[in-house]
Amino acid sequence: MTERIRVAVLAGGPSAEHEVSLQSARAVLDALPRDLYEPFAVIIDRQGRWPTQLRRDLADVVFPVLHGPFGEDGVLQGHLETLGIPYVGCGVLASAVAMNKVAMRRAFMAEDIPITSHVWFTGHEWRTTTDHRGLVKPLNWPMYVKPASMGSSIGISRVTSMDELRAGVELALAYDRVVIVEQGVTARELICGVLGGHDTPDASVPGELTAPGDWLDYEAKYLSPAEIAVIPAALPERVTGNVRELALRAFRTIGGYGLARVDFLYEEDTGRLYVLEINTMPGFTSRSVYAKAWAASGVPYPDLLRRLIDLAFARSGS
Repeated sequence: MTERIRVAVLAGGPSAEHEVSLQSARAVLDALPRDLYEPFAVIIDRQGRWPTQLRRDLADVVFPVLHGPFGEDGVLQGHLETLGIPYVGCGVLASAVAMNKVAMRRAFMAEDIPITSHVWFTGHEWRTTTDHRGLVKPLNWPMYVKPASMGSSIGISRVTSMDELRAGVELALAYDRVVIVEQGVTARELICGVLGGHDTPDASVPGELTAPGDWLDYEAKYLSPAEIAVIPAALPERVTGNVRELALRAFRTIGGYGLARVDFLYEEDTGRLYVLEINTMPGFTSRSVYAKAWAASGVPYPDLLRRLIDLAFARSGS
């Protein structure tokens, strides 16, 4: 019998997305085929402490199912590089660029990838100015206020007045020293999964997020029993093709590898598509849309996990 591959599934960590990470890791652990893999969990606590230090003689490959700062921003990826252990997902640079919404948008602008209007500023700039409206002068209501480096809709506010803006910025500053404010648009929210290596990645069928309110917040994503996406999305063939093309362009722009989920805004009236962001370690819970998009594209969840692990070995030359 062929020896099974030892897979260390990393989860938890000190970011605000600790609980989401645990949900994702449980789904991965449950779905990995036991005839091929010997998976085990490595739960990093909220202070960033590891229960054990990984070594190549303990794990053949690492599946880092961590979201947000520490796990998805290149820090963990750099650590795994120093250990010389193959790991699933994007490398240091792609992870860092995608995690920081300011750096990500700069990269997209350099490659002419369409994005919505936005501004950004530091907490120091916000607290030392007497003209808060001046910091967001190019934008109109409504706006979306976000920490520059956070995911799972944590720390995000939709604002329609100066009082709401001030409250939203203070909330965002609780998670990051840099805040980005994006122009709100009336649009459908779409997603597209990317899977593959640097040179020949594939794009899934697009899906559409179905927020019960004005936008898809943390509660709707992870706490509500309601479905949050329709996959595949009901779109004209031309728009479907454009979504998939832009997803691949965004992936290549950041130097992505392995996987990513690209989020879009689609203005039906104008036909415009905007890339909202790219996530290098999207959720892997039973409700997560990345896996559902690939299942609708003919890649069921266990096969998706196997392909991601194969890509990890391919990158390392193992």
